[in-house]
Amino acid sequence: MSHINLHPVAGVYLGTTAAKIKKSGTEDFVVLQFVEEAITVATFTQNAFCAAPVTLAKQNLLAVTHQHNIRALVINSGNANAGTGKQGMDDAMQTCSLLADELGCDANQVLPFSTGVIGENLPMDKIEMAMPMAVANLAATHWKEASEGILTTDLVAKTYSKVIDIEGHTVTLTGCSKGSGMIHPNMATMLGFVATDAKITQACLQTIMTSAINQSFNRITVDGDTSTNDACTLTATQQADMPVIDSVDSAAFKQFSAAMHECMTDLAQKIIRDGEGATKFVSIEVESAHTVEEALQVANTVALSPLVKTALFASDPNWGRILAAVGRSGVESLNVDTLQIYLGDVLLVENGGRASSYTEEAGQAVMNETDITIRIVLNRGKVKETVWTTDFSYDYVKINAEYRS
Repeated sequence: MSHINLHPVAGVYLGTTAAKIKKSGTEDFVVLQFVEEAITVATFTQNAFCAAPVTLAKQNLLAVTHQHNIRALVINSGNANAGTGKQGMDDAMQTCSLLADELGCDANQVLPFSTGVIGENLPMDKIEMAMPMAVANLAATHWKEASEGILTTDLVAKTYSKVIDIEGHTVTLTGCSKGSGMIHPNMATMLGFVATDAKITQACLQTIMTSAINQSFNRITVDGDTSTNDACTLTATQQADMPVIDSVDSAAFKQFSAAMHECMTDLAQKIIRDGEGATKFVSIEVESAHTVEEALQVANTVALSPLVKTALFASDPNWGRILAAVGRSGVESLNVDTLQIYLGDVLLVENGGRASSYTEEAGQAVMNETDITIRIVLNRGKVKETVWTTDFSYDYVKINAEYRS
């Protein structure tokens, strides 16, 4: 996954440095500074054991909404500052204060983010030394460096950037994300930072973000573990030469919303392609479901089945594992005689059993591919949902067994 051309976003400055929190010694400390007019919205993990930076970021976002805007983000990798009690909250607050002093804003105008090992206190001496270095490094062009500075077990940085036209006005969208394991939809298990120079109200921006997150980051799963830390922010700096997007019914809103959906989906899918030990990119499509919840229930049961995931790694067309997962998904009054299951374009299951047209050779040909689609047609309604996932390889176990070593 090579770096694409990353367009600077007017009103966003990024600085990075190596605070030596990560044992590798690579860059692990990132600061984003925003112009005063910038509006930021965010979504956070729903894990009850959410980390101190998540708790503080939520508080700060709430505190500034009606007073002044968020002016900066500060992100460290290598240490999650989760499961750290009162000390963790004190450290997160001190981190915000340190950056606020450097930038000349209030501490509650800073949102903190951490990712890495759970249960260890932040090395505040290293953060104090790193802060002025990251601030001195601030530049509009440092998206690539920032995308690399937030990584943990990721193999590659994940970025997106596009210049679009909205009713004759040029608008830029650029973002980065991290995530590789501990990935499961609940707005958890990843970090994402997206910025745009669009002029837009906070209400419209929040509406777009909620919708885009639900169709992207909340539709991916690697292993079913939802993280303590993770979050996604969307900042609009208001610097574009355009009328303000202030109505959800406007053509400009619809265009910008579609562009943001594309951005978030791209960043989410890149997380799956870089899933820990992943060798396959798998789309689970559930069609003709009665409700969204029902479709996702089926898709996630298949996506999270260790037996399905290990068969995918082995390129083994063991369709019985898919059938069993659909059957135990908990859909009320599921009629197994009327549904179909496809592997790519190959019909596996119909009339309650193996399709008469199915051959092992046809199934094997699909399983040998790197990108695989499993399609489940429930024939119960009109709803369709897609979840993206990975296989489970030997490397997934190795990476997570050796994570702290």
